[in-house]
Amino acid sequence: MTKVQEDRPVLPTRQDEVAAAGSELIGGPMGRYARLGGHWLTPVRVIVLVAIGMFALGMVQKLPCYDWAWFRGAGSQYTHACYSDIPHLYVVRGFADGLTPYFDRLPGDMQYLEYPVLTGLFMQVASWLTPTGGSMQHREQMYWMVNAGMLMACAAVIAVCVARTHRRRPWDGLLFALAPAFALTATINWDLLAIALTAAGMLMWSRGRALAFGILIGLATAAKLYPVLLLGPLFVLCWRAGKWREFGLATFGAVASWLVVNLPVMLYARDGWSKFYTFSQERPIDFGSVWLLISQRSGNPLEGANTYATGLTLLLCAAIGLLGLTAQRRPRFAQLVFLVVAVFILLNKVYSPQYVLWLIPLAALARPRWRDVLIWQTCEVAYFLGIWYYLAYTTSGEKHQGLPLEGYQLAIAAHLIGTLYLCAVVVRDILLPERDVVRQDGSDDPSGGVLDGAEDRFVLANATRAPQEATPSEGPLVEWGVTRE
Repeated sequence: MTKVQEDRPVLPTRQDEVAAAGSELIGGPMGRYARLGGHWLTPVRVIVLVAIGMFALGMVQKLPCYDWAWFRGAGSQYTHACYSDIPHLYVVRGFADGLTPYFDRLPGDMQYLEYPVLTGLFMQVASWLTPTGGSMQHREQMYWMVNAGMLMACAAVIAVCVARTHRRRPWDGLLFALAPAFALTATINWDLLAIALTAAGMLMWSRGRALAFGILIGLATAAKLYPVLLLGPLFVLCWRAGKWREFGLATFGAVASWLVVNLPVMLYARDGWSKFYTFSQERPIDFGSVWLLISQRSGNPLEGANTYATGLTLLLCAAIGLLGLTAQRRPRFAQLVFLVVAVFILLNKVYSPQYVLWLIPLAALARPRWRDVLIWQTCEVAYFLGIWYYLAYTTSGEKHQGLPLEGYQLAIAAHLIGTLYLCAVVVRDILLPERDVVRQDGSDDPSGGVLDGAEDRFVLANATRAPQEATPSEGPLVEWGVTRE
């Protein structure tokens, strides 16, 4: 591959039939002699503008709730599929009354804010920026608007990071920016904060900045629990490539930044700080989970869901680690991260509609194929509509307006099947790397940083794997714990 070819961005319309067909809306695929570059409207800027536009469309979709449905009973916000936690928690978590998260007790059974510390700070900053005059309805509306503005900034950060993580594939960022589930769920809760920090961390890792990656992942974990899972795939891949120094720097940065955020609250408001962890542990099986589906279909309450969920998650994560150590070619970082986070989502005790946001940027990096992502997104949109119409059914009394239980169970099944389908094609790409669209141009692991192009130092051999010698500069290759010179 020449230097010019290495620097030229990959055009999805020349690789992906769905992208080519979709491009007809704006004039068709780019021609062979089209001039690339030299214009202020770069791919990254286009993707950011598209993401902001989709975010704005999501805000428009929430208008019925913003105008009246959030404030006139539960049913209307479900029938319009525009529910959001943000305005409701402004009141019931004490922000409207000026209470300080974690330090001040809340009235009622919740006692303290049940969110990680950095998300609590995000919520508090938004409350400081919210005007205090006018009716409570007006204040709730303004609080949602302030949060929407802050979350829009997070969405722009995610778009930039996804577009820049794979240097030659910036247009894959459109898989995030144009995702229907992104627009529909962006302002339900505060998940975009943790996702932005995670996406920024993955960008730093792709540039070889292990310490910066760790710091950002630690901050992301201080906002939401799932980003800490990224250290598992990183451990496996660094073990295989012998990159222990970089893994150590990443782990140190993650632990240090998490402690900087959490330690003050942990020391001075321990009961409030621990609420998130006790709430997560004690929470029963809830909407959207596979455990709820099993319980409803069997007609029996499922005891020990915590044990089952934890045990199966650990088992499947171990299987993903084994896959990373035995695959013929070392998997890409984004592929293993996607699989681990997907397992966490699939086996969680609850699946809130906005959890899909965790996977969208990872899917764009792990499997940048429009057909597969759109199949998955269709299933997620079906679940998004299913949960709200089911809640409308349960709150409509004798009218029974909405989706009955059997329909909601089909919506849960659609979410599970769609996510499993995307996991399956990612696993196939790992086992058959020639099917991986990212590697078809000769790339190894554009999101891998120091792993990109690195030789294997430790591999668990399997029957289908051809022996691979290490270069003298990289040292001996270890297979099954036996050193081969």
